[in-house]
Amino acid sequence: MAAEKKFKVCLVSISLAKGGLERSCAMLSQMLEGKGHDVHLVILNDEVDYPFSGKMLNLGKLKSDNDSVVKRLLRFRKFRNYLKKVNFDVIIDHRPKNKLERELFYSKFIYRELNKIYVVHSSKKTEYLTENPALFSKICNKNILNVAVSEYIENEILKKEGIANTLTIHNAFNPAWEGEGIGLPEVLQNKKYILSYGRLDDSIKDFKFLMEAFSRSKVWERDYHLVILGDGKDKEMLQKLAITKGCARQIIFLPFTNSPFEIIKNAHCVTLTSKYEGFPMVLVESLSLGTPVVSLDIPSGPSEIVQHQKNGLLIAERSLPLFSEALQNICFADGFYQKLKANTKPSVEKFSMQTISEKWNQTLQHALR
Repeated sequence: MAAEKKFKVCLVSISLAKGGLERSCAMLSQMLEGKGHDVHLVILNDEVDYPFSGKMLNLGKLKSDNDSVVKRLLRFRKFRNYLKKVNFDVIIDHRPKNKLERELFYSKFIYRELNKIYVVHSSKKTEYLTENPALFSKICNKNILNVAVSEYIENEILKKEGIANTLTIHNAFNPAWEGEGIGLPEVLQNKKYILSYGRLDDSIKDFKFLMEAFSRSKVWERDYHLVILGDGKDKEMLQKLAITKGCARQIIFLPFTNSPFEIIKNAHCVTLTSKYEGFPMVLVESLSLGTPVVSLDIPSGPSEIVQHQKNGLLIAERSLPLFSEALQNICFADGFYQKLKANTKPSVEKFSMQTISEKWNQTLQHALR
């Protein structure tokens, strides 16, 4: 058997802060370095929340309040020169790709004559295939590979747009999270609570739907709380809306933390009510920590994670009565709940860092041979 090669790999992301794609990019740096590869990261904004491995070029540090076209072009030139100087074997690009003009520039200038892998993190086409998927797919077909974070994205989006060189590699969880994280905040001590966490952008995450379902479920009358953990543009609006509910005193907002694991572990369950996702890490993280989940069956990802009535509940449609009933079932049917809880950790072993890092390593060995 031939010895495995070690490669110079450059991971590119907007930042390493706040969101699921940023955390997964940071984790990929750790996984690839753990396999012996020479890992570099390039980030465009000066935001780092998550632990990473390798050398970093932080282009965000070069930004100033009076940013101009000239300064932007100078940053791009620095980026291009860095790629040429280090002579990478492959670029793995995690950025959202929502403007064809920008992606043509990257393709023809920044990444010219370099091996590229694009990672698609969302099922919303215009976020990762630009406003012109037909033209952008021609750029993708010049990549050595296009990685989808869910089977839905690979089969229903990339392949249907004529992108041929595709593969699904799910995002990973880190088993070490079990012993990490800030302690349980005082406000949650000795409380039963349902948790939802993520960026507070209601056009995507639909916390309004969740609060209404929680209100209708009446689980709050038996002293269950709803905890919404995170920051974002809609936080103030959601807090104002919460005050209008009969269950207002049972809704708790907590700020973003990059180590929410103790809060997740102590939750009765974790919910997902987004309108779309890529591969929702909130579900994988929760199950890996032994917490059952209640999720809408949206595009894409939940159906690849949640086994209905085995490790959680997967709700077929965005229906307030159905979601309210699911909250009641998971809060009040104790025997059923304990069965779900027993299945949580075994159900996500295939998404562990160890398994996913091996898949990435074998993918590079094959793609770059």
